[in-house]
Amino acid sequence: MVRGRDVSSYRDRNGNISQNVLAACNFDLEFMYVLSGWEGSTHDSKLLNDVLTRRNGLKVPQGKYFLVDCGFPNRRKFLAPYRGVRYHLQDFAGHGNDPENEKELFNLRHASLRNVIERIFGVFKSRFTIFKSAPPFPFKAQAELVLACATLHNFLRKECRSDEFPVEPTDESSSSSSVLPNHEDNNYEPIVQTQEQEREDANLWRTSIGSDMWRNAT
Repeated sequence: MVRGRDVSSYRDRNGNISQNVLAACNFDLEFMYVLSGWEGSTHDSKLLNDVLTRRNGLKVPQGKYFLVDCGFPNRRKFLAPYRGVRYHLQDFAGHGNDPENEKELFNLRHASLRNVIERIFGVFKSRFTIFKSAPPFPFKAQAELVLACATLHNFLRKECRSDEFPVEPTDESSSSSSVLPNHEDNNYEPIVQTQEQEREDANLWRTSIGSDMWRNAT
C-alpha cells in the first residue's frame, strides 16, 4: 500500500507492488531471523549485506554456514547452488532423472535441505491467511505485521507442536530471499578479503563438497 513516487521502487519482478522479506529458518520450522520492509525491487544480495551490517542483524554461528538460493552469490558462510544446473526437486523426480555429475548431485542435496524454507512459508501462509491479500494498512504496519506473525509462529511451534497446519504448495522458484543453517567443516577465523577473493574461495569450497559427495555416491 504505497503511493506516489515510491510505487516504482516497490514494484517487483512480476510487476506487483510488494515488500521484499528476507528470512532465515532452522530445520524445526522456526524462524531464526526476519527482515521486512525493503522495496520489492531490491536485490537479494543488498538485503543480505544489510542484515550483516545491522547492530541487531543476522549472525552466523561459529563453525556453521547458511544454505541460500541462487538469488544470492556464493560466498563464505553462505553456500549457494550451482547456477545453470538442475536444481529443483521436481527436476530429479521420476525414473532416469538421477544426478549425472557432481554439480547435479550437489544441487539435489542442497535443494532437499533448503526445501524447509518453502515448507515454513507454506505453514506460515496457511496459518496467517491475511497474507493472501494486501491488507489496507499503512506500509509500516504491513512490514511490522510480518514480524509479529513470525513471532507468533515461533511461539506456536515451541508450545503447540501438535498444532499442525497443512503445508500450502509453494513455487520453489518464487522464493529468493531465504536462508537455512547447516554445519561447516572448518571453523573459519575472520579474514579480510576482497569480494572477488571471498567468492573464489567459496567456489573452491563448494567444489570440494560436491567432489566428496560424488566420490562417496559412486
